[in-house]
Amino acid sequence: MDRKKQLIIVRGGGDIATGTIYKLSRCGYPVLILESERPSSIRRKVAFSEAVYDGKAQVEDMTCFCADGWLEAEKIMALGYPAILRDPECRILKEVTPWALVDGILAKRNLGTNRRMAPKTIALGPGFTAGVDVDLVVETMRGHDLGRILEKGSAQPNTGVPGKIAGYDRARVVYAPAVGRLHVICDIGDRVEQGQFIAEIIADNGERIPVTAAIPGLIRGMLREDFPVEEGFKMSDIDPRETEYENCFRISDKARCIAGAVLEGLLYLEQAGT
Repeated sequence: MDRKKQLIIVRGGGDIATGTIYKLSRCGYPVLILESERPSSIRRKVAFSEAVYDGKAQVEDMTCFCADGWLEAEKIMALGYPAILRDPECRILKEVTPWALVDGILAKRNLGTNRRMAPKTIALGPGFTAGVDVDLVVETMRGHDLGRILEKGSAQPNTGVPGKIAGYDRARVVYAPAVGRLHVICDIGDRVEQGQFIAEIIADNGERIPVTAAIPGLIRGMLREDFPVEEGFKMSDIDPRETEYENCFRISDKARCIAGAVLEGLLYLEQAGT
């Protein structure tokens, strides 16, 4: 089978989806990413969604390029690169029928993906029912079932509690304390202490609301400078393990595990004649 003719559309270009995009592209599939006009990936250094802002984004040894339309995206993919379009509504499906579609938005709910979109459909995480909304669902909850492929039923529901790292869960994630625009003081890869100022939220009235680190560690994720936030919006992520500096810039173990499950799922559906 000629993989170059098996177009895969991936909804979402955040860090978890990027692990899948990276693996599929490395395996020879042309991959087209559909993103929003203003992606909010905090792990920007490992998210192809950043190409929406900068025209291109490099993750490890792979570069993704932003296209203005299908013809340009087709040229990018013909050269072996993943391409990204600003198209959260999947309008591109009126022009092209993909071989498969993967929902990697991880919104914890279904934002419109259905089995009519492609001959093979896979969704990551909760919000989908395998065999109803999509063909397969991949478990994204850390633990023994991470990466498990479901042919029936749904992934574990979102607990609202971040995965535990070195004993920390909620404390390692930073949420915006107010409405405004983000001013970054400490960026990805910076080492911070507990209580250190890492950012400010600049309100419409000019007030500057400080944001501090609840734990010491490395800034693993941070929204872009000047990003508009609402109160309670996830804006940063701190890794308490100071030995993990290089991993701030590499695809995570979780993303790689999920990516392997997506590849397995697609090959399984292909073998089954789906």
